[in-house]
Amino acid sequence: MDADTVIRICREGLLLTLVVSAIPVLAAMIVGLIVSLFQAATQLQEQTLTVVPKIATVFLALGLFGMWILRQLVQFAAALFENISRIGS
Repeated sequence: MDADTVIRICREGLLLTLVVSAIPVLAAMIVGLIVSLFQAATQLQEQTLTVVPKIATVFLALGLFGMWILRQLVQFAAALFENISRIGS
């Protein structure tokens, strides 16, 4: 296995990690912003008011996009194993 192949696999793995983790992180950021605006408008400073909606949103995002995320991870793993078997031959 040459250095170019290793670099390409690492780059694809890092890009996949960013794309897969972006969905729940962006969802939590949007809900956090909305809750923060609500807290600023009403002057409520309850800590659980910020955490609980974010957790619920992350679970909802994982529930909605979980199969797509799993499919992407399985495709990457299959391509990785295919490259390993091709190199070993």
